[in-house]
Amino acid sequence: MSELPHRVTLVEVGPRDGLQNEKQPVGSAVKVELVHRLHSAGLKEIEVTSFVSPKWVPQMADNAAVMAGVERAPGVRYSVLVPNMKGLDAALAAPRAQWPDEIVVFAAATEAFSQKNINCSIAESVERFRPVVAAAHAHGIKVRSALSVALGCPYQGAVSADEVERVVKLLKEIGVDHCGVADTIGVGTPIKVQAVMERALRHFPLAEVSGHFHDTYAQGVGNVYAAMEVGIATFDASIAGLGGCPYAKGATGNVATEDLLFMLDGLGIETGVSIDALVDAAAFISDVLGRKPVSRSANALLARRASANAAVAACAADDRHG
Repeated sequence: MSELPHRVTLVEVGPRDGLQNEKQPVGSAVKVELVHRLHSAGLKEIEVTSFVSPKWVPQMADNAAVMAGVERAPGVRYSVLVPNMKGLDAALAAPRAQWPDEIVVFAAATEAFSQKNINCSIAESVERFRPVVAAAHAHGIKVRSALSVALGCPYQGAVSADEVERVVKLLKEIGVDHCGVADTIGVGTPIKVQAVMERALRHFPLAEVSGHFHDTYAQGVGNVYAAMEVGIATFDASIAGLGGCPYAKGATGNVATEDLLFMLDGLGIETGVSIDALVDAAAFISDVLGRKPVSRSANALLARRASANAAVAACAADDRHG
């Protein structure tokens, strides 16, 4: 059995990647409160919002207001997604104290996905980010890259490790600091995950490679374990399982932070995150959205709490009537 990491960093993407898929508007104050609950739970990496056109992603139209409203916690990195230089300029238009600590840029592993989504080749899309990366670095901001459809593409189908490595090399060449490998449609399985992670590790140090898994086919937690077996110790996750998979109708999206944390706690792996506080945050945002969390762990732990509270209430009632 491969030795697993002693500590894992969870990158919370719910406020951005999760909420942007919600059809109902979510108020800025709610988003800010969610971020506060997440860093209070112990999360040190939080993807807050994206500076994209409100025409395409109306849920993120309040990006500046959210960044302004977040009270920064010491030792926490707050990131935003930017699609181009215009997005970076918008993120930096605020006072310095409201700037992101990190930006996220993105590329696809297949030409089909790149053409369908941004109407250009992979090479063209990566080249567009070259000045964005340079400008971010000039302002002291870290750049994380997200490599979409690295384990399967809704248009092409299977994706080879060679295709993934080709794009990893392009991202490295333009100077990004971190490579996030994403299973956008959730079709990856453990052996495939390990193969693509090993390719990414040829070009980026271990601490600067992460996994982003979707739970479409209930493989998310297993894929995290497989990635840990090759040394990966940073993973994206989404509170309450926020976010859907737009390429698989009705399917769940991002792997839930609580589900990953429950496994990591069970393995004795340090995260610095409180499962109870995380479940509180999941219940908070789920109540706002008018539904239960997608996360199985959150639902189980909330049910356990309700049962314990009912038992306490029953004992109190017996005492009063005794």
